[in-house]
Amino acid sequence: QVQLVESGGGLVQPGGSLRLSCAASGFTLDYYVIAWFRQAPGKERERVSCIMQGDEYTYYKDSVKGRFTISRDNAKNTVYLQMNSLKPEDTAVYYCAANRRLCSGSASVYEYWGQGTQVTVSS
Repeated sequence: QVQLVESGGGLVQPGGSLRLSCAASGFTLDYYVIAWFRQAPGKERERVSCIMQGDEYTYYKDSVKGRFTISRDNAKNTVYLQMNSLKPEDTAVYYCAANRRLCSGSASVYEYWGQGTQVTVSS
């Protein structure tokens, strides 16, 4: 069964850190472009970061550059999103998604999605 499962979300104070994990089963993540999206209440889902096959290219939304880092552990078939210096505006449900072709901001491009993990940044 093909599945993506996110974990690592939670409640954190402004300035804190979280590491999100996206674990795959039923397929090999290294063959796929993996993206992290987020969706805040009342807002559209937006791409936060993505990583190409072979880690040759990574993308970050401007507002997270220098704070978030995407990485891949092929041995664990898992992609991570390290989030530092978190801000209240980072509060959202975070999703990982996979496709074979593009580091795209269009959700329709992605074949597989996880169920999401809630990140809340608040004092």
